Amino acid sequence: MSKKLFVGLDMGASRTKVAVLDGDGRVVGHAVRKSGIDFSSTAAACLDDSLAMAGATRDDIVRAVATGYGRANVAFVTEESRTEIGCIAKGCHHYFPEAITIIDIGGQDNKIVKLDAPGRRTGFKMNRKCAAGTGAFLEEMASRLDISLEEMNALARQSTEMIKLGSYCTVFSATEVLENIRNGKKVSDIVKGLFYSVIKRVLEMDSLTERVIMTGGVVAHNPHIVEMVGEMIGRQVAVPEYPQLAGAIGAALYALEGKG
Repeated sequence: MSKKLFVGLDMGASRTKVAVLDGDGRVVGHAVRKSGIDFSSTAAACLDDSLAMAGATRDDIVRAVATGYGRANVAFVTEESRTEIGCIAKGCHHYFPEAITIIDIGGQDNKIVKLDAPGRRTGFKMNRKCAAGTGAFLEEMASRLDISLEEMNALARQSTEMIKLGSYCTVFSATEVLENIRNGKKVSDIVKGLFYSVIKRVLEMDSLTERVIMTGGVVAHNPHIVEMVGEMIGRQVAVPEYPQLAGAIGAALYALEGKG
């Protein structure tokens, strides 16, 4: 028997994400890859990975919706596209159907989205002029420290004396990092300071409501950042089941709503 599946694609400048939902809105397949330079090929590979996880084929797709930086470059999405903000909001409100503030930390930009209880957007701020506070910033700093991105979360947890950096600028921060290394500072303390810089930059973008949700690739791979935000704002921060897929899931939910 043919399955009825609904696909959401979030093609970011850094990573491409695909989520496949069944008719009840459950995630049955998903994939994430580096976007690279051939957006269409990457999207197709993510789709095939997701469908394989779901035990399905392209013939089972009822509807597909795209969002993100490269959403116009995807051959298999013929229905429509949606904005990143709308899809992130949709994906988060699906898991947290209440008034929320969403902090999304991505590879190239940060977003703060505020929703009321029914899920209508009441506010939005975005930082896209500078890499500071994004995944790209952490990636550059990891390179300066000669560590992998995957090591950063564990190192930050080991910190006993966080080193706060004075600059938000990626270039100047790199100079500070090198200076701290020369002065014999622990890598773990520097990494936690880098996390702090990201958080401080994001929190200065806008005020937060009582209920805060965090999403994005940075959040997915660095859960210690979520704990640090909670400590800084004085309350627990929630994360959806698939924080890096919030936009893709939102797009898939739009596809599900438009099924007929």
